[in-house]
Amino acid sequence: MCDIKLGFEPVFDKNSRILILGSFPSVKSREVEFYYGNKQNRFWRIICSYFGDDIPKSTEGKKQFLRRSNIALWDIVTECSIVGSSDSSIRDYKVADLDRVLSQSPIELIILNGGKAFEIFKKYYPDCAVPYIKLPSTSPANTRCSEEEWRAALDKVFK
Repeated sequence: MCDIKLGFEPVFDKNSRILILGSFPSVKSREVEFYYGNKQNRFWRIICSYFGDDIPKSTEGKKQFLRRSNIALWDIVTECSIVGSSDSSIRDYKVADLDRVLSQSPIELIILNGGKAFEIFKKYYPDCAVPYIKLPSTSPANTRCSEEEWRAALDKVFK
């Protein structure tokens, strides 16, 4: 039995137009106490390059980038028992109350970062009125991550 691990608070504001949901923070992310903390994860590289920005060095810089870019960021699982960073080991989890973000932001699209996030989202939010899309995980464990698919999804709102 693993100890229960806690995720992070959502990053969003009243101008957020896209909500990106991951599954649960990796070990590296939990160490740095912010989303996508593993330098091998493609998330920050893909998102920042889309907007023509450098990857911010600090957590505060990343939060400012997200707000400036009208992106909300959270994980579908807010707490769970997990072995390492393995999504397949997520157990005894609590699901994010997406109304916290959706009631305060004009979200036009929800992006599910990977299969586990999509699976849990579909189970708990089968009737979500906001359009959503599953994209390949940006995790370094996923060899099929496609920056082109991510760019096309972002284009749906920002182009």
